[in-house]
Amino acid sequence: MSEYKTRQQKRKFYDSKEWKLIREEVKKRDNYECQECKRQGRVTIDTNEYSESARRKKIQLIVHHIKELEHHPDLALEEDNLETICVDCHNKEHGRSFEHKVPKWNDERW
Repeated sequence: MSEYKTRQQKRKFYDSKEWKLIREEVKKRDNYECQECKRQGRVTIDTNEYSESARRKKIQLIVHHIKELEHHPDLALEEDNLETICVDCHNKEHGRSFEHKVPKWNDERW
């Protein structure tokens, strides 16, 4: 059984042919929709937007390990442990927040 503790080990896994194949199968199974948004009555799909700055398609949907890869390496390629979710839901799932700052009112401007 493989271990996925270090960044290099995880990168090797996520670059593997096996992962890329199962990832596409899971997205297709989930109809290219965020499953978490769907549970909340919203629809989030892949819009195929292109990022000029990154020179590639914007990543909007991710195949997420329900039981984390690091703690459950034996479930790494199990379809039952994978679901398609959007980047926002994935960030929330992992406790990352990127709140947009609201600009402060500037009286001097007027």
